[in-house]
Amino acid sequence: AEQRHMDVDLDKMEYFVQREILDDDRLDNVAQKGIWVTKPTIVERVKDYFRCSLSRLKLMLFSWFPILHWLPQYPIKEYLPGDIVSGASIFVLHLPQGLAYAPLAGLSPVYGLYASFYPVLIYVIFGTSRHLSVGTFAVTSIMVGNVVQRLAPDSNFLIPANGTNGTVVNTSVRDHNRLEIVMALTILMGIYQILLSIFRFGFMVSYLSEPMVRAYTTGSAVLVCVSQLKPMFGVLPGQYTGPLSAVYIIFGTIIAHFGELKSKYGVNVVGLIPSGMTAPFAPSNSLYSQLAGDAFAVGIVSYVINISLAKTFAQKLSYKVDNSQELMAVGIGNVFGGFFQSYAATASLSRTLVQESTGGQTQVAGIISSILMLIAILKIGSLFEDLPTAILATIVVVNLKGMFMQFVDLPMLWRTNKVDLLIWLVTFVAAVLLNLDLGLGVAVGFAIITVIFRTQLPHYSVLGHVPGTDLYLDIETYKEAKEIPGIKIFRSSTTIYYTNAEMYVDALQEKCGIDIRTMLTAKRKQEADLKRQQQKEEKRAKKEAKRQKKGLGHLPTGPFTLKDLNEDDYERLRRESQGNISEFSVTDTSTNGHGIGQVNWAYQHDPAMMSSNPDICLPGDGGVNTISLPTEEENRKIHTIILDISTISFVDTVTSNTLKNIFKEFGEVDFNIYLAGAQVCVVKQLETAGFFSDSLPKSKLFVTVHDAVLHVQMKQSQTDLKPVSSSLFNSLHDRLLSTANTLHGL
Repeated sequence: AEQRHMDVDLDKMEYFVQREILDDDRLDNVAQKGIWVTKPTIVERVKDYFRCSLSRLKLMLFSWFPILHWLPQYPIKEYLPGDIVSGASIFVLHLPQGLAYAPLAGLSPVYGLYASFYPVLIYVIFGTSRHLSVGTFAVTSIMVGNVVQRLAPDSNFLIPANGTNGTVVNTSVRDHNRLEIVMALTILMGIYQILLSIFRFGFMVSYLSEPMVRAYTTGSAVLVCVSQLKPMFGVLPGQYTGPLSAVYIIFGTIIAHFGELKSKYGVNVVGLIPSGMTAPFAPSNSLYSQLAGDAFAVGIVSYVINISLAKTFAQKLSYKVDNSQELMAVGIGNVFGGFFQSYAATASLSRTLVQESTGGQTQVAGIISSILMLIAILKIGSLFEDLPTAILATIVVVNLKGMFMQFVDLPMLWRTNKVDLLIWLVTFVAAVLLNLDLGLGVAVGFAIITVIFRTQLPHYSVLGHVPGTDLYLDIETYKEAKEIPGIKIFRSSTTIYYTNAEMYVDALQEKCGIDIRTMLTAKRKQEADLKRQQQKEEKRAKKEAKRQKKGLGHLPTGPFTLKDLNEDDYERLRRESQGNISEFSVTDTSTNGHGIGQVNWAYQHDPAMMSSNPDICLPGDGGVNTISLPTEEENRKIHTIILDISTISFVDTVTSNTLKNIFKEFGEVDFNIYLAGAQVCVVKQLETAGFFSDSLPKSKLFVTVHDAVLHVQMKQSQTDLKPVSSSLFNSLHDRLLSTANTLHGL
């Protein structure tokens, strides 16, 4: 009961703050802006990087070889039993998956065993994830297979058949050629990954959104499943690569099945699995130039899958992984394994789940798995030579279950984010129909386009004040947010930069109900008409002076005032000048100190403004929160526009020029423009861009919207407005005096 009472009190808690109104200059003084934390220069950082000490050497070794950090601290009694069970369980998955996935890459099954051995050992040494299980994976296997089918199709290795006019495939030459292609591809992708790690490009994974990655792997699962139709049904339709290849496979299998072509073939088996390890060798150098683009695509996909799984399990089990070191670990594994006839190694979701769920705590489980895999390669590999390929195909399809389950993303995305749903669908369709390499490019391009459109189509809003608070909210969303008389507060939901700057200005005018071009044109036309009228009046006055010179000959010499005129002269001058003077009846309505005769094109001030209060008073103080609500007529009388730029994260040249033009053009028609809520980095960029000047001082920039509003209200309350009748009288007096002095001079 006591806790419930406290909750109620907390819900009703209020706070009171009293401080002065702060523009940016005053904030710098109050908060003592300065460089209080010095950062080392580039030269100092380079020197520090190459500075050698025992502690630094230790940190560098731990960074490059994470195993040196965790292995000496390994708690044997606590972790070893779980790691042994986990390692054995992973081996049970590695063996069939290695045999099944290698044919996807266009290789004999034994090379899948190599890919389940060498990269695993390398990752144990260099990896930072405790649970990631690297090795063969369906997605990267089929990507490698697509490259192999394109560069080394069966049609390139046809030889005449003995005793017939037909041809057969020279499988030994084909298989060796394909092996070299895969080795070169694997080594090159590893080199890419190492270079990206050295230059700290591990962050680039953030550009691949989770919906895109999940859709891409789901599309890959469809392609893998389709590729297994042939071995599952024991048919051999033609080989296809490139866009729509999945469709051609599907149709080829249907034709082969219903055409009873299966009867022409026996049951396919794995075939020869040589025992022992093979010696390393280097593939032909001529292959690397042909594989540059493919290797980069496979390397990026491999890393994205790795880091996604690694971060998922690290977050679940409360430890950290290093993006760049993960790149390094996978890259070294691929380069080293590539020379030993391994192929593109990637983490597997199914194996990683097993490694974590069976009690695995560290990569010691990977060491156990590698030892068992070495035994299999050396001694028991031949036992799987008679394994039907249909069984391997079934293993592949069953292991795709986790990726097919990602289809449940669709209803969730439909409810939460339609744009992410569209990215998911486009990525999936592109991966299935255009193949994985081209599909990845389309997916990334489409995701970038959605980001551009989001910044091109932000939400623009006019903010209103919530009574009793210092909050300013969208008047279209919050009923209690009320506009302040004469003030428009405008905000964009995204940053302003060169692609949307023009839209920002258009939205500002639309939301404020202002056509600045029309107003500028009207003002300039009025000023030109006024100037012409004044020139006419001057000419008319001179002519009138000459005509009336004789009649005013009795006027005294010396300084002249209206007191020197008799009633007849005064009345005559008044009648002569009346028509001209009436054209200059204006009110002093500007807030920038303009004198009589200056037309305010924005707003004629309402003298009924609030009293001045230099302090910001928040809830309960009876100060600025007693703002009177504007009438419909008052809302039309805008004199001040406050731009809330709190959402701006950076400033480019176009942004700076756009804001300058807003101040210039709106100022020409007597609107007062203020900025509010700028971040410190944005203020610094504006200063660097030369935004502030004598005509546009930093006093136009306020810490918050509330500060800007209070400043405007205080300035309005101090404006001394004169009655229109007084203005007309003073204008008449000055005009009569000027005319009389002119005549007196003549």
